[in-house]
Amino acid sequence: MRSCGSNVLELLHDGHPTTCLDDLAWGYVNAFAAHVSVGFYFGAALHDPARLLEGSGKYMRHVKVRAGTYDREAELQQLVRDAYTDIAIRLSSRKAGARQLNKVRPNKSRGRTREG
Repeated sequence: MRSCGSNVLELLHDGHPTTCLDDLAWGYVNAFAAHVSVGFYFGAALHDPARLLEGSGKYMRHVKVRAGTYDREAELQQLVRDAYTDIAIRLSSRKAGARQLNKVRPNKSRGRTREG
């Protein structure tokens, strides 16, 4: 996840390593006794032809990695790259939407802008 770009920020969220792009979290890692979960905050939106993703939440999905038995590294790396691309697009769209919001029109009924 770190190697996706120089703009990837890693922080601890609830004690777990979490990757962010600007202020949007997109990936995390949780360590358990029997496996490690590599998760994606918008994992439900990812294309997953290898069917690695688990979970049934509205947005989040994860991949369970067990030590010594995991042979799907290439597919997992592709999911990580896809998750990074997805969050970059979401961030870009959000910024574009914010620019649109900054283009205010006067409220004719009160003679004020939306901010006022």
